[in-house]
Amino acid sequence: QVHVVESGGGLVQPGGSLKLSCATSGFTFSRYAMSWYRQAPGKERELVASIISLGGISNYLDSVKGRFTISRDNAKNTVYLQMNSLKPEDTAVYYCNARGTFGRVYEYWGQGTQVTVSS
Repeated sequence: QVHVVESGGGLVQPGGSLKLSCATSGFTFSRYAMSWYRQAPGKERELVASIISLGGISNYLDSVKGRFTISRDNAKNTVYLQMNSLKPEDTAVYYCNARGTFGRVYEYWGQGTQVTVSS
């Protein structure tokens, strides 16, 4: 059974930091690209950051470049999102996504964690 569980969200003041974690089980984590998406109220879900299966290569939404860092620990089956210099416009539900292509696409989502940036 696949489990994808995000944690680390919360309320933070503008300029503050949060570190999100996404713990997984039930699939071969090291073979999957991992991503963080977010969805703000009234907006579509958008890709924030992604990292390839072996790590080392990552991509970011332009608005978070230089502030957010995605990383993964394949030994712990966990992916992280370090968020610094947070802005009110970063407020959203953040979702963890696992995606692998083995003949067909396999994709798993977490339930999301709320991040609120407000003074």
